[in-house]
Amino acid sequence: MMHHTLNSDLFSLSAIKNFSRNNGYGFQDATTRMWVTDECKNSFMEMKWKKVHMFIVFKIDEGSQLVTVDKVGRPGKGYDELVASLPTDDCRYAVFDFDFVTIDNWSPSASRIRAKMLYATSKEGLRRALEGIHYDMQATDPIEMGMDVIKDRAK
Repeated sequence: MMHHTLNSDLFSLSAIKNFSRNNGYGFQDATTRMWVTDECKNSFMEMKWKKVHMFIVFKIDEGSQLVTVDKVGRPGKGYDELVASLPTDDCRYAVFDFDFVTIDNWSPSASRIRAKMLYATSKEGLRRALEGIHYDMQATDPIEMGMDVIKDRAK
């Protein structure tokens, strides 16, 4: 069984200075105008502190400019289930609770160019809103986000 220890002091509240608060939508990244919903932050905090999720997949709703929770993996779900839950033709963000937390920018080659650009430019905003991310990665296929790659990154 893994022991989950996270350094929640990795990002302080001052790291959110590029965000503004607005009526329950959460934080807005000033550079991309994307809103990270409170649901995203609350789900992340539940994963980090209460251990009710093993992973969370986020998606951007291009029409509303909101980053929302797409899927969650219950405790006991492994990294393979996270990888299997990602679409083959669209982008997503994913966080997984190892002994540390990673955020993966999933941009498969079959996804639209606009989606790839949107996810690439909005990732930093999501990272700032989710306090405690230790590592981030970019992947275009499952091999690029394999467990060996993540372990090498965490060294």
